[in-house]
Amino acid sequence: MLLSINPHQPEPEIIARAAAIIRQGGLVAFPTETVYGLGADALNETAVRGIFTAKGRPAYDPIIVHIAHTADLPLLAHQPPAIAYALAEAFWPGPLTLVLAKTAVVPAAITAGGPTVAVRCPAHPVALALIRAAGTPIGAPSANRFSHTSPTTAHHVWADLAGRIDLVLDGGAATVGLESTVLDVTTAVPTLLRPGGVPLEAITAVVGEVRLLTREVREADAAAETLASPGMLERHYAPRAPLHLFTGADVAGLGAVLATAAHQAQAAGERVALLVADEDVPLVAHLGVPVVAVGSLADLAAVAHNLFGALRELDATGPTLIYARDFPAHGLGRAIRDRLRRAAATVHG
Repeated sequence: MLLSINPHQPEPEIIARAAAIIRQGGLVAFPTETVYGLGADALNETAVRGIFTAKGRPAYDPIIVHIAHTADLPLLAHQPPAIAYALAEAFWPGPLTLVLAKTAVVPAAITAGGPTVAVRCPAHPVALALIRAAGTPIGAPSANRFSHTSPTTAHHVWADLAGRIDLVLDGGAATVGLESTVLDVTTAVPTLLRPGGVPLEAITAVVGEVRLLTREVREADAAAETLASPGMLERHYAPRAPLHLFTGADVAGLGAVLATAAHQAQAAGERVALLVADEDVPLVAHLGVPVVAVGSLADLAAVAHNLFGALRELDATGPTLIYARDFPAHGLGRAIRDRLRRAAATVHG
């Protein structure tokens, strides 16, 4: 079932209906500021396992728990450190997830059997109202089939999960468009596990040094039986068609590279679709292939907002290949680059 809900002033009767489903062990997809989440009672092991079944998600991939108040943190996290509260004060509600030592009430299914739990407080009126009305923390990964492109609208959720969950709350498009930043604060120096909606620069302004994971550490974690955090898999967020990502030191010049590569692929008989920046459109318009411009190189917030929707739109054109360009690495660009690299079957450059 899909129900429209006011994203700014959610109707109490709709929230009450969704909260009752959560309390009864059911699954509700709901909007957050990042992407749509697939929610269940985070303290109900059976309900949480339902998320894995609906998504086709492997049991080794942990789930973020959503709370409505920083005061709820000690329920889930054992002796949260001062740095966690400093970060919560700076960024909650908002797209920052903290990885902390878990308490005994957190089911093993949430953490994939690991000793830590990932927690955030979402900045969306519907999400917050649902958590409060349900009276329990809500475990919620992205509301899509496992490893597919994340959903930023209720339509995306419906396309992936219709008939597999109890309710979808349609609160319009997600505003950020990329998942939360995940920061491990159990390490001596906080460790960035996944770039996301809160830029690294904003975090370092609050806590100082932040450790960055190398590719080798990411690959080792991805090969482990239990991941340290959601969003650690090397291959993720992928469209159905193979995505080729074009990178290089001259980011501004990638549009011309993309145009040449697409022309060559066309000549070889491929059906190519292109994900580009606004600045690239004049360079590729003559090719006569599906093109989606996600925003300007100077407006990375717009690119982040549009990215997942663009990948789904291109996939729907039935291409044999999707060619995408890279984006600058500062601010939200770090998260955009992360998603494109892990969605890519091949990286050129």
